Amino acid sequence: MNWHYIFDLMRGEMASGIVSSSTARLLLAAVLGGLIGLDRELKHRRAGLRTNMFICFGAALYTILSTALAGSASDYTRIAAQIIPGIGFIGAGSILHARGLVTGVTTAATLFVVASVGMAAGGGLYLTAMFSTGMILLVLFALGRLEVDFNLKLLLVTYEVTGSTVDEISNEINRILEPEHRMMQNVVTASTPGHVRLQFDAEGRHREQLELLGLLKQSPVFGSVVSLGPVERE
Repeated sequence: MNWHYIFDLMRGEMASGIVSSSTARLLLAAVLGGLIGLDRELKHRRAGLRTNMFICFGAALYTILSTALAGSASDYTRIAAQIIPGIGFIGAGSILHARGLVTGVTTAATLFVVASVGMAAGGGLYLTAMFSTGMILLVLFALGRLEVDFNLKLLLVTYEVTGSTVDEISNEINRILEPEHRMMQNVVTASTPGHVRLQFDAEGRHREQLELLGLLKQSPVFGSVVSLGPVERE
């Protein structure tokens, strides 16, 4: 192996400024992807910090390679063009059907736009990449919070109650839900002699869930009432 030839190529690449430019683009992509991934990680979503960082970094790297390897050829976008179907495949894998729900749609959409941020960074569009990241974080954090605060989003919340018998607990829950024309979903029970623990899901908006929790806690039938939080529907 001709090491002198390899070292000469490396020196020539570094002298041309390509390495410093590519490194800056890849670092920016990693940081921006990591910021979006951190938000998803804190919300305990399936695609978290590392996944979003890798996708953003990889999209940037493929964009850089697409230009570098093709040179002046007219089809220099061919490699970068394959990023979109590739990310679509990964996004489809994050969408799950569970407990009668379709989950992971927001995660798939986030992966899609994170790849576009990486492509922007890899193409040298630094301001575009940073602005896009800010918009993504605004939508994920601020709008998600506003949906709940303004009672816009339909939530599926899991509750756990305890009591003496399954029939007694079920009848009391149905009595509370009936005036609002709501029903228990995904009911799970565990029992020991004289003690029953029942978990169920109830659908409703944020204000309705608060009212339901209050009614459950007021009932003398239940030994304890706990809200286990919303089921992930994004």
